[in-house]
Amino acid sequence: MRVEIWSDVVCPWCYIGKARFEKGLAAFAGRDGVEVVHRSFELAAGAPREAGKSVAEELKAKYGVDDAQLRAMEERVGAAAAAEGLGMRHDRFSTGTFDLHRVLHLARERGLQDRLLDALYEANFAQARPISEDDTIVDIAAGAGLDADEVRTVLADDTAYADAVRADEKEAAELGATGVPFFVIDRRFAVSGGQPAQVFTQALEQAAAAGGLQTVAAAGDDGAVCTDDACDVP
Repeated sequence: MRVEIWSDVVCPWCYIGKARFEKGLAAFAGRDGVEVVHRSFELAAGAPREAGKSVAEELKAKYGVDDAQLRAMEERVGAAAAAEGLGMRHDRFSTGTFDLHRVLHLARERGLQDRLLDALYEANFAQARPISEDDTIVDIAAGAGLDADEVRTVLADDTAYADAVRADEKEAAELGATGVPFFVIDRRFAVSGGQPAQVFTQALEQAAAAGGLQTVAAAGDDGAVCTDDACDVP
């Protein structure tokens, strides 16, 4: 069985949803036969990698909220992350992620994709590191087991793995994904949003016994999703 997960490195619900999925997978009897592949999805396609506004400034502008409302939003997302044992800082800066996805494709070829994605999530959300900077990206990737020189070569070549990123995003659109995280099981079942762990377990069990692509869960109160325009906050 193959599970494909479309996500973005700067999506908080992808970060939380990955942890929830892994708990759901651990409870699935056939877990040893599941291959997980991470696919690319840019929430801000075409955005430059240079650090932009702070996430706080971006959220205030996007939602039209004041400081108190922003703090309440951040606290809710932080609580959801903490419930999964994840750190969440709110002094991060927004950045384009196309190059990060290209490096993740290199990591996939080297069998280190999942490890690198975890490291990028940790660096961005729990540590608020500047993941827009080459040196930071290389350091994170090397810590995940990749060759530092090879990562620098990919970052220096705008065409390296660019087609792979765009192919992932094209597939997401063809499958009807309008936001992330978006999970597809054997191209038969789809789960949208960072759903509770038991939803993923149920989806895996259903996919093991049935055919035909269908959505078994959509984003809701317990499974928020990030789109190009917004991130739902529980």
